[in-house]
Amino acid sequence: MIKFLLDYSSGVPIYRQIIDQIRFGIASGQLKLGEQLPTVRALAVELKVNLNTVSKAYKELEIKNILETQQGTGTFISKTNHVVSKKEKEDKLKELCTQFSSIVLSYGFSLDELIREMNNIETSKKQ
Repeated sequence: MIKFLLDYSSGVPIYRQIIDQIRFGIASGQLKLGEQLPTVRALAVELKVNLNTVSKAYKELEIKNILETQQGTGTFISKTNHVVSKKEKEDKLKELCTQFSSIVLSYGFSLDELIREMNNIETSKKQ
């Protein structure tokens, strides 16, 4: 199961953030095919959002055959493998980098410092 993280200041609608996190959770392997998701009500309570927000996200994912809802049983990741396109991954990376670099720059760090630190993190992960 993934931990949903919402950014209310991003300008991206909450239902869209839920959709994106489910899709990228599947693509990254954090969510497995056939895995059960929280109920609409449970996720709405967990995220402190309106039931309709979660319902809208789930419905859109059902239309795309990414989720399956079984009456009385719950909502599950579809057993059909869905691949996130290369362009969509690149767009998401660009969006995340833009957000992250804005935060870093607002704290007075330079892009060179950011790059150096990212390289340090990558190096320490390889060791």
